[in-house]
Parts: sequence; C-alpha cells; structure tokens
Amino acid sequence: MLKPEQRWFTKARFGLFIHWGMYSLYERGEQVLFREHLTPSQYRRRAAEFNPVRYDPREWARMARAAGMRYAVFTAKHHDGFCLFDSAVSDFGSARVGPKRDLVREYVEAFRAEGLRVGLYYSLADWQWPAYFNGPERDPQGFAKFLDYTHTQVRELCSNYGPLDVLWFDGAWPHSPEVWRAEELVAMIRRLQPNILINDRLGLPGDFGTPEQHIRPGDRPWEACITSVERHWGYHRGERIWKTAEQVIHMLAQVAEGGGNLLLNVGPKPDGSWPLPFIELLQEVGDWVETNAKALYEVDPGVCECISIGRMAVGEAEVYLHVLYWPGTALHLSGLENRVLRAYFLADGWPIDFRQEGEHIYLKGLPPLPPDPRDTVIVLEVEGKPRPFPWAKDRLWQGDASRMAGWAAS
Repeated sequence: MLKPEQRWFTKARFGLFIHWGMYSLYERGEQVLFREHLTPSQYRRRAAEFNPVRYDPREWARMARAAGMRYAVFTAKHHDGFCLFDSAVSDFGSARVGPKRDLVREYVEAFRAEGLRVGLYYSLADWQWPAYFNGPERDPQGFAKFLDYTHTQVRELCSNYGPLDVLWFDGAWPHSPEVWRAEELVAMIRRLQPNILINDRLGLPGDFGTPEQHIRPGDRPWEACITSVERHWGYHRGERIWKTAEQVIHMLAQVAEGGGNLLLNVGPKPDGSWPLPFIELLQEVGDWVETNAKALYEVDPGVCECISIGRMAVGEAEVYLHVLYWPGTALHLSGLENRVLRAYFLADGWPIDFRQEGEHIYLKGLPPLPPDPRDTVIVLEVEGKPRPFPWAKDRLWQGDASRMAGWAAS
C-alpha cells in the first residue's frame, strides 16, 4: 500500500531509464566486462579514459520533459562496479578517476530543476569483488566486507543527494535476501528516505513490480522497463534496430490501459551525448503526448476489452479509446454499461455521430483513414463512472466461464 506521497507513481506513465558508465567506452553494451571475460584489472585501467565532455544533464532533462516523461532512473553503479557518484569506500568511480566529477549529483540537480522526479539504480552485483562470486559459503570474511561495502554505498546514496523518489535495485542473483541482509537494508533506506519507492529486485516484494522487456499489468503498482534498441541497455555502436515512435506510443497506450508505467531506456555514448535516433524518437513521441495527454495521465485502467480497436483508459466520466487499428468509417464497441452522452476526437474536439443499443455502441461517419496513424484517441463522455457489463469484466480465459453461458446459447 503506497503512502499518499508515493502515489504519483501510479499515474506517472512515462519515465526515462539511463544506463551509462565507463562500459560505454567499449561501445559494446553494459555487460562487456563479464560477457567477453575481460580482465577486471585491465578494465579498471581504462577508467581514466572516461571523459564525458558532452554530458549535459540539464539538456537530458529538458528532452525527457518535452517527451512527456515524469521521472527518471539513473545508473549510480552497474554490475561492473564503476560508480558515477562520490563514494568514500571506493576509488573506482567518476569522482576519483576519469572526469573526476560526481555525475549522479549533476543528474539529480538537473532533473529536479526541470520538475522531474529522480530515481537511482544500484546493482548489488559487483564484478570487481571476487567475494560476490564466491559467496558467503566459500569466502565468509570476504563476503562480509563486500556486504558492508554495499550497505555503505546505499547509505551514501540515500544520505548525500537530498530526497530521492525511486531506488531501483538489480543484480541480487544468485544470493538470497537473507544473504544480502535485505530487510535490514530496506529498514535503513526507509529511515533515511521515508517517501522513497523501492523496486522488487532485492528478493523482497518492494513497492512496485518491474517486468523487463515486456508489458505485464499486475494487481499492484508496476513499471515495464524496455530498451529503445533491440537488445542492449548500455550504448552499443552495433545496434541498428530502434523502436519507432509508433511502437512507443502503442506501449504508452498499453500501460495506460493497464494502470502502469513505461520506463524507456537510453544508453548514452561515452562522451555523454545521446544517440541521434533516440533524440528523434523522443521528439515524435512528445508531439503525440502533448496532444493526447488527457488519455495518458491521471486515468484509470480500461474497464472492458476493446482489443479489436486498440486500448482503453478511463477518467471520472470519460472513456478514452486508443484506436490503434483503424476500422474505417464505422467503429463498434461492446461491453460498456454507461449511457454515452457525447463522442469526439481528443485531438481537435470534432464531434462523432453515435448510436447506442444496449451493450453495443456504434460510431459512424469516421474518416476512412485514421487522423493520427500512430494512435487516434476517441473520447466517449458517459453518464457516471465508466463500468462494464458483468460479462465484459471477466472474459472466458480470465474469470467465470458461466458468465458467457447466455451468450453461447444465443
């Protein structure tokens, strides 16, 4: 159960994930150290080359806000162990080597200044520590030191950067929550950051779920983290397949229908700049969001299925139809119990003729082609809070099959 100060997350809808570190020097993704079995000592020596002269977090924040993003999550430390913050217990980080800058502080201050909520990613896994691989069974003393290091760094993040909105853990595998002293860690975080949201990757339920590379609505707050390219989270110069703006808009319609968020990732280049295809992607998505914001934010999940049309989200007395699959000059919706008072296009308010017959709603006189081929939003103003007919609430593969008996007999 979220506190009132945390409920912003349930309607945020769109966030920015930033995977960045010295691994960007290799331009082969965020896991190059492990995947290519590089020598950790040689990897550490390359840290001096990391000099992001084009890192401008204020510009990042402006682009994110213009795209309609409400929050961001920045990798303070990934699995390679390189810190982008100033840690008293590590010399392997941007504050001590390479740029000699606290890149986390610059990010936090810039994104707050643009009115965005700020989150930090922290990997429990650390490939610089043999004890992480050996575990407490084979190296109890070494693992105890590693665990103290980990808890100390989390304390630093929660103490040195002002109020944080999200702490996004990763890399707990293969160790259990008990091994990580996860409950103790969470208690410390709650004391230092009482309004923070903690994800579900400590081996504990956390405040929200994090389906990865797919959208899966849940019965509690959730956020789908998805790459903007085909595979890698960190920058890879060989990535050529980018999500299109239409794909991202369709994902936004899906998370609005399911009551969750989309955390879309970018892997900045080693100089701190964003790949041009990502900038262009955000610009086009932002254009759609600006026009259709009412159908994205501050809405509740859809109340009945409309998969032959696209997606649905609802307001207090509005049904927002994200028409992803344009039906031509007529549209049919079934399952909505409310009386429809008015129908119109969200983008320009143009009225739409309709007819309602029991559980069926017919919209007519539509243009043969969609006004917005990416996602045309149609609004139905209805009498009362949108609600479904009983049969439309739980379909055969989700709920009580007996509800469909009358339909099958007709």
